[in-house]
Amino acid sequence: MSVTENNVSEAMREGVVVPATSRAERFTSYDVGAFEVPGGREENWRFTPMKRLRGLHDGSAAASGSATVDADAAPELKIEQVGRDDERLGAAGVPSDRIAAQAYSSFTEATVITVPKETKTSKPSTVKITGPGEGKVAYGHMQVRAEQFSEAVIVLDHVGSGTYADNVEFVIGDSANVTVVSVQDWADDAVHVSEQHLKLGRDASLKHIVITLGGDLVRVSPTATFADKGGDVEMLGLYFADEGQHQEHRLFVDHAVPNCKSRVMYKGALQGDGAHTVWVGDVLIRAAAEATDTYELNRNLVLTPGARADSIPNLEIETGEIEGAGHASATGRFDDEQLFYLQSRGIGEDAARRLVVRGFFHEILVKIGVPEVRERLEAAIEAELEAVGV
Repeated sequence: MSVTENNVSEAMREGVVVPATSRAERFTSYDVGAFEVPGGREENWRFTPMKRLRGLHDGSAAASGSATVDADAAPELKIEQVGRDDERLGAAGVPSDRIAAQAYSSFTEATVITVPKETKTSKPSTVKITGPGEGKVAYGHMQVRAEQFSEAVIVLDHVGSGTYADNVEFVIGDSANVTVVSVQDWADDAVHVSEQHLKLGRDASLKHIVITLGGDLVRVSPTATFADKGGDVEMLGLYFADEGQHQEHRLFVDHAVPNCKSRVMYKGALQGDGAHTVWVGDVLIRAAAEATDTYELNRNLVLTPGARADSIPNLEIETGEIEGAGHASATGRFDDEQLFYLQSRGIGEDAARRLVVRGFFHEILVKIGVPEVRERLEAAIEAELEAVGV
């Protein structure tokens, strides 16, 4: 059966159609030719401005440059550059759309980051991925492997210019505990389309955080799967779209084994004419996934006229033997009651608005376990607010 909660977004109330096709039937393939060229009417592409993809979707975007990878890593990590024939690649998942398949078939070298067995890294590690440059196209592939009983915090920092498509894998071994922060802080011209594959072993724990700030068009699609019982994934996101920016986050949590837990919470703010964010959260609880515990939440704050947020949570349940399941989504402007409360205590309107926005994001920011990243995001949010005088 399908479950739709009454706490849905304004977009859904206005008649957005949720597809009848089960997410269990999602097609995957490494072969680009197995996917039809999308035209923009397909469910997976209907929110994406296809012309702004610069040919990533139809095969016309030939690689003309390369992204660079630099690491400031804990000494315990092992970082390798490997060829396409490395048997470890593809362990976390298979591409589920044409761009992901194009990226998989087009990269020449992959980066594999390994956290050794029973190792707790001594510090957070930052891996910087710099785009190919303005007017150039590149494809990439990265895999993060956390072996049994390991612990690590890894930041993937995407910066620079150009057009970039990639697949990122997270293979989390039994009883490993990993935090990953994927930051999209691109230059204004950049286009980035990324499919991220999360696979958790028995009793593994993964906190997966997506931060999207820059770029002309950014589309990130994380998929979480469980290889065995006891997996626990927390998927968090923070995004801030400016004038003309398109930011799209499409999540899929596939519960196929018993006794696993997932929590999803994404929050976004928008300002400026043509700013557009899309959040689609799909959760599937298969018949075999008894004792599943899942919940997903999306909140959007529209700061100025001319901005648009689309938010669609979907929950599909094939068994009634679960611990709990639910979802919620809302999009709105400033809370007048909060503003009135702050102003009634002598706080000016501009300062009150800033406090409301900071409070809106606070729930996400406090969950980021890397002080340097948290401080950077706080400064970026402050700069965004100053830009429009909020």
